[in-house]
Amino acid sequence: MTTFASFLGKSRSLPKDGDTSYQPVIAIFAVALLLALGLSWAFLDNLFTVRAAEWFVSLSMTLLAVQKLQDVRSFSTMFLNYDLLAKRWVPYGFVYPFGEAAAGILMTAGALTWLSAPLALIIGTIGATSVFKAVYIDKRELKCACAGGSSNVPLGFVSLTENLFMIGMGLWMGTKVFS
Repeated sequence: MTTFASFLGKSRSLPKDGDTSYQPVIAIFAVALLLALGLSWAFLDNLFTVRAAEWFVSLSMTLLAVQKLQDVRSFSTMFLNYDLLAKRWVPYGFVYPFGEAAAGILMTAGALTWLSAPLALIIGTIGATSVFKAVYIDKRELKCACAGGSSNVPLGFVSLTENLFMIGMGLWMGTKVFS
């Protein structure tokens, strides 16, 4: 069978099972960005707004949570390898994706910010601390559970970024509601 790449004279081998791939998170962040820009255009008649940035983060959180919720058991098993709270309280691995989804959905809607901001701040802080310790202190090479339990994304920059986004969004939304 001729592929499009070979038709163009390019040789492209398919990734092997187990190969590291950032494709799932790139797709998630790209779709979240385009959704945020679309919402900003539709509701605010401007692509580049503060609300578009808020929507980008909240939609990213929600889409990443959906990936985790596809197979919560597999996610929680991977999560147990590095998350500090999940190691001490195993049910947290099952609760986490629901908390992330709830915070993301509520932040997207701009509803119950008194709940969503602290929730994002707490799970983001625990997550960032856990990833930083596992990757940068303990020097462990693990798969990231950030795109679901079956992903081959390495734990590190992507997961730390996801958690820092949650911390930033929790602080940002918190200042809006508690000021």
